[in-house]
Amino acid sequence: MLRLVPLILVLGAAPSPLLAQKHEPSTSLTAPVRVATLVEKGSYTNREGFDVHRPAHTTNGAIPSGATAQCRDGSFSFSMSHRGTCSHHGGVARWL
Repeated sequence: MLRLVPLILVLGAAPSPLLAQKHEPSTSLTAPVRVATLVEKGSYTNREGFDVHRPAHTTNGAIPSGATAQCRDGSFSFSMSHRGTCSHHGGVARWL
């Protein structure tokens, strides 16, 4: 047999102290930010006419901002299309 339990809502009641606690994120467990400094300089004009940074290695292995793939030789590509990405660098090791 199904038993119904009455539910009583009290308007204006103070929230439970457990629900009202503010959560402060811990800063002691956050990972340090690794800044990627590119070793090689230079750019090329892609088929669409955009200037794109040439594939480049980083000084510490961190993924640089704007990188779209990592090449098999360890360099990072900034290519805007899959076609030809990491050519002359051993091909694509992984897409980012």
